[in-house]
Amino acid sequence: MSLLDGPAPTLRAFLFADPASHSLSPQMHRAAFAHAGLNGTYEARHVPPADLGDAIGGLRQPDVLGANLSLPHKETALALLDDLSDAARAIGAVNTIIHRGGRLLGDNTDAPGFRDALTDAGYRWPRGADTVVLGAGGAARAAVYALTRAGQTVWVVNRTLSRAQALADAWDVRGAPRSVHAAEVTRVPWPQVSVIVNASSAGLNDPGQSPLDAAVLDELPATALVYDMVYKPAETRLMRDARARNLKAENGLGMLAHQARLAFHAWTGAAVPAGVFTGALNPSQAGG
Repeated sequence: MSLLDGPAPTLRAFLFADPASHSLSPQMHRAAFAHAGLNGTYEARHVPPADLGDAIGGLRQPDVLGANLSLPHKETALALLDDLSDAARAIGAVNTIIHRGGRLLGDNTDAPGFRDALTDAGYRWPRGADTVVLGAGGAARAAVYALTRAGQTVWVVNRTLSRAQALADAWDVRGAPRSVHAAEVTRVPWPQVSVIVNASSAGLNDPGQSPLDAAVLDELPATALVYDMVYKPAETRLMRDARARNLKAENGLGMLAHQARLAFHAWTGAAVPAGVFTGALNPSQAGG
């Protein structure tokens, strides 16, 4: 049964983050509530790490749908929930908490949101293709999860090789061919790479910073896609360098919108189009 059936209660959902004031999630989810005809609110709350347990406990109230989690809570929350989805357990991070009858389920919509964003950007998911993920944190793990489930080979490049190796080892299944490799930049087969994903924070606080030397982009095939999960600024140094070489480059707004769409559906059962979420971020994109 969907929340769309019967009288419309006042519903609440949250974002827990530290900090939280920069978040674009409230405007997306408020637009989704309005589109679905639901009487709901979405509030971004500043939750320091020491207060996360109490904040999550408050989600068990009957009028609460759940919450999104952002930095630095995605991994800490794993131990505070009643159950985890297969994706959250495999990735080792939760970005969406779903309240169902007093129990709290942790899920990860970053991975399918990333997958849908790449598809929207024109990525064709060639099976067995070489792909590169820059970074080794929670966002990188979500990207690796999505790429490997689609049959891609992933090269993880990180400033600290040992962290990249730990991520790769987490995907190593005994007796199966390794599909995730930790590598120095010089060891990646760049001429075969179909997509580069920046899952690091490079470019987030310093628009002039790039996680990759621009000269490396010269080795990519003309069909390669450069996907930067950073969405503020809208164009990062990595994206500018890629476009200067006539490579297609996209920022992380699509992933942000899709992960929100999937979280909203998990909470309410309402299938709100992705265009409602992107339109809330940029009115010129409204529709869909």
